[in-house]
Amino acid sequence: MVSSLPLFLLLLLSAASFGDGVRLGNGGYEDWRLGTATYVKESQSHPLNDGGGACGYGDLDIFRYGRYTAGLSAALFGRGSACGGCYELRCVNHIQWCLRGSPTVVVTATDFCPANMGVADEVAGGWCNFPREHLELSEAAFLRVAKAKADIVPVQFRRVSCDRAGGMRFTITGSAHFLQVLITNVAADGEVTAVKVKGSRTGWIPMGRNWGQNWQCDADLRGQPLSFEVTGGRGRTVTAYSVAPADWMFAQTFEGKQFAE
Repeated sequence: MVSSLPLFLLLLLSAASFGDGVRLGNGGYEDWRLGTATYVKESQSHPLNDGGGACGYGDLDIFRYGRYTAGLSAALFGRGSACGGCYELRCVNHIQWCLRGSPTVVVTATDFCPANMGVADEVAGGWCNFPREHLELSEAAFLRVAKAKADIVPVQFRRVSCDRAGGMRFTITGSAHFLQVLITNVAADGEVTAVKVKGSRTGWIPMGRNWGQNWQCDADLRGQPLSFEVTGGRGRTVTAYSVAPADWMFAQTFEGKQFAE
């Protein structure tokens, strides 16, 4: 047991701390919300440790997401639209497990925490069931806010602006029949909601989300320099012209324009 008090009561008690918002890169705000958090031990084989995961990022160090990452429950994941988003969180109202002073940590959403509807929401294995708002943290992130012996802890969390070094990164894969691009290192709200691609011999072609932050269109654009138009989660659009030269090859990564704060 995490506490002698039921977890839902602890969450209700923490509501008194709500009210202050945080500025996102486009001037929007999001208030603190109630949720829960667990963590994955670094010794475990898991996408938060090994790379991969439902966002498609692969090696998290290569793509500059580091050790402070999280898998999101379905209520937060949005079928991949939350991938790359940044969340600030703090452990609240649990004297036994929360670190003194309720310090915060900022994590990047890199994975999905699947539901297990055969298990009750309040027990291990059911914490990511819909409609629970739950974050499954990397061990490094969890230990910034709570003690390692904790199981599940009540948290407050909120979306915050992502601080990224350098430009957006575009990793190109596909074949003669389709083009796929993985978009990483996105600043501002961190999300990508729409993508278009343009070759030197085409107009702007809309791409659809294949999975995570992998976007795809049915076009052969080999031998053409590629430009991308990327729309973030708050409606801002950045156009990165001639990101990839005409002699680009599959599996290469290119850096382009970034969202400005």
